[in-house]
Amino acid sequence: MAAIIDKEEKKQHLEFIQNVITRMNTNSFQIKGMAVTIVSALIAIYATTTNTTFIFLGIVPTILFWFLDSYYLQQERKFRGVYNNVAGLEKDVEIKLYEMPIRKFQGGQYCFCKALETIAWLYGTIVFLLLFGGLILNFKDCITINGQ
Repeated sequence: MAAIIDKEEKKQHLEFIQNVITRMNTNSFQIKGMAVTIVSALIAIYATTTNTTFIFLGIVPTILFWFLDSYYLQQERKFRGVYNNVAGLEKDVEIKLYEMPIRKFQGGQYCFCKALETIAWLYGTIVFLLLFGGLILNFKDCITINGQ
């Protein structure tokens, strides 16, 4: 009887951890959506005013969302580490029943910098395009094509 209870408690513990992982993943997805929405809105404002400040202004929220998204990715990875240890896939850390000790998962794949560089391609591309596009639009009068 005790083995059945232990198995059920372990299953419930894994479900709790999986719910947190799902919540972190959902937050990350929503942050990406908000970043794209805000940048799109600023580009739309530029289109109506032709003030390139709005293009450059899009860089600030993009970087902020990049850091926030990296934080959620880091937290998700830590909870995956807890999940893997509770499930018995890894034995790095001793975890008690219903415990979620994410503070024990530091460095390596759990590092904030690692999460930051994982999604750098997305946010870095947006920042680059905003910066490059803003500079082109800002200095379009100075650029000559075929000597004209």
